Amino acid sequence: MKNRKIYLMGLVTLSLSVLSCSNDNGKADGYGNFEATEITISAENNGKLMQFNVKEGDQLKKGDFLGYIDTIPLALKHEQLVVSRAVVASKSKGVLSQISVLDAQLKTAQTNKVRVENLIADKAGTQKQLDDINGEINVINQQIRSIEIQNAPVVNELKSIDVQLKQVDDQIEKSKITNPVDGTVLTKYAEPNEIVAFGKPLYKIADLSIMKLRVYISEPQLAALKIGQEVTVKIDDAEAMKSYTGTISWIASEAEFTPKIIQTKEERVSLVYAVKVDVPNDGSLKIGMPAELWLNPENN
Repeated sequence: MKNRKIYLMGLVTLSLSVLSCSNDNGKADGYGNFEATEITISAENNGKLMQFNVKEGDQLKKGDFLGYIDTIPLALKHEQLVVSRAVVASKSKGVLSQISVLDAQLKTAQTNKVRVENLIADKAGTQKQLDDINGEINVINQQIRSIEIQNAPVVNELKSIDVQLKQVDDQIEKSKITNPVDGTVLTKYAEPNEIVAFGKPLYKIADLSIMKLRVYISEPQLAALKIGQEVTVKIDDAEAMKSYTGTISWIASEAEFTPKIIQTKEERVSLVYAVKVDVPNDGSLKIGMPAELWLNPENN
């Protein structure tokens, strides 16, 4: 009888030991919500939105052309600048031709300098040849500077017009709405024929192929986690929990106060560490959806 009591007590002790080693009586190791990096795409120019082919839920690729802002005023300004440049250039045709000739001579002299330097390196040339070429280059540069100084107003006006043309071309290019990243359109803020201004949001996009689960864990759990570690993530399904395999991509270096909506392994602790888990999305995972983190048995 005594031996039987000892045997039964041993079974009870063993059962309690097994239960205590389980995953905290069935509780998850961490709780959190899914998030994604959201990017708001804004207008880079002012004007009427002539075309904008975007719908919420669209899957977009980087470089997709989505529409454009009215460029007629910019095109007219471009034509006006081209005409102005032609007028100024006609007045300084002689100056420009002189500079062009000198530029050609300078290019030839610089080529000859390289050849002489190579000859000297092969001990087939003389220092005098190099000095003569350097002198020729200096003379040409002085002639170019002299002409530019004498005709500075005309040259500067041409340079100013060239800069303005580049600015207009840049504005025309920025009037095109081109998608910058792969992702899914979350929100659309503008419609065709609306007047938009620089910086006005047009749409919001995020890459939902890989969702990030932000969970919070207590300090005792921290030692069991590392970057690149595979874990199990569970979400509520119709009748049971649906499981995913995730990979830890980030662990906070500093603790923070537990968010009110979060419960960690210990029901409430004052300080926790944030952890991000990358989870491939099969289409079921949404931004803001709650989920549970379960450490895989082999990692416990």
